[in-house]
Amino acid sequence: MLIRDAELWGVGRADLRIADGRIAAIGALAPLPGEAVMDACGSALLPGLHDHHIHLAAHAVARASLPCGPPAVTSEADLAAALAQPGEGWLRGIGYHESVAGLPDAMTIDRWQAERPVRIQHRSGRMWLLNSRALDLLLALDAPPPGLERIDGRWTGRLFDEDGWLRRVLGGTPPALDAVGAELARHGVTGVTDMSPGNDGTSLAWFAAERATGHLPQHLVAAGTLALGDSPPPPGIAVGPAKLHLHENALPDFDQCVAFLRTAHDQGRAIASHCTTETELVFTLAALAQAGARPGDRIEHAGITPDALLEQMVELGVQVVSQPHFIAERGDHYLRDVEPRERPLLYRLGAFTRAGLVLAAGSDAPYGVADPWAAMRAAVSRETPNGAIIGQDEALTPEAALALYLADPLDLRRQRAVTVGSPADLCLLDRPWAQARDRLLAQDVAMTWIGGSIVHDRVDQTPA
Repeated sequence: MLIRDAELWGVGRADLRIADGRIAAIGALAPLPGEAVMDACGSALLPGLHDHHIHLAAHAVARASLPCGPPAVTSEADLAAALAQPGEGWLRGIGYHESVAGLPDAMTIDRWQAERPVRIQHRSGRMWLLNSRALDLLLALDAPPPGLERIDGRWTGRLFDEDGWLRRVLGGTPPALDAVGAELARHGVTGVTDMSPGNDGTSLAWFAAERATGHLPQHLVAAGTLALGDSPPPPGIAVGPAKLHLHENALPDFDQCVAFLRTAHDQGRAIASHCTTETELVFTLAALAQAGARPGDRIEHAGITPDALLEQMVELGVQVVSQPHFIAERGDHYLRDVEPRERPLLYRLGAFTRAGLVLAAGSDAPYGVADPWAAMRAAVSRETPNGAIIGQDEALTPEAALALYLADPLDLRRQRAVTVGSPADLCLLDRPWAQARDRLLAQDVAMTWIGGSIVHDRVDQTPA
């Protein structure tokens, strides 16, 4: 295919030819015999975007689940209405936040829905809220796990950090990823890094099957367990960092954590540590200082980063993968729940770039929206849903916000570019960048190519 008169990112206006899955030529190009031709009319042609932190299976399941938290559900009455679903079988809710109705126990949820088994996931991804019907069904199938809360001899229905147990007892099968793949393609996303901490060889086989069927056209990097380093991955999938999933209220043994980091490094892999709180970040940096940092070691989220810890991050040379859109999605809750001194430290961006840290971004979907353009807008505005500004000094330019999604997933220090010989993973907008930068809207994505194949097409014209 020949794309004529495109505004190539970092190059300028030129023609571009795609052949054999790669960018074959750039310049003033004449069509070859029988070649499809599309006129871009000066619209921006970007490298395909990469989501550097996503949970594909959870996101696929969430798409078929009931919203149970803001912005769709903001009160107990809203939640009761959402759960008042007739029928049989499980009801699965997502995105719950205690601002809706506190942390309800099983008997409270029974008031909203008692006939069907209900499980509601907290938006943190770390807790499930079960009604009595769900409790009865699960405990009839298996012994209660350690994470099932019990107070005064009664199961409350609050289940902490037991996703593996829940999947095993329910006998769930991994979902199809076709809807997720299509959604990402509409956003111009040509690659993803799945950061699910439990990813292992079985996960890779499932990913490979979904890619083979075409359900997931995006390139895939899989982070996860140390077991990922035991054998070569399937074709088309790369093994990413070893995931350290910390929880402030239950930190692992420090020496065991250091051993985990060293084992990952011995495999030639970096580590990616979940750090939404200051305590988790302190723990991670101490463990890295003990184990020795490796190029590519990552801090996921960096939810709260004081200057003193930022200096340690610079000394260790770690990288940061942030979620800028959390300010736009959750900022008003942060203003209510986070101490005033910590608010300017939330999901920092500008401070990291000024300090010379490597910075990229991911959606954390389904725990955040999977739209990278929404995250770019949030990185530029730092605006909450109610219009407050959090950390104005942390704002980025539109170009710097876009760059968060152009980093090479296997080397975040390197920005991917539109160059001859590169894979034809491309995102065409429907307008020049000078116009798009003031909007940063997913609806401006006109066409997406992965490996030279069109996976999203909103262009009105038919290629000549």
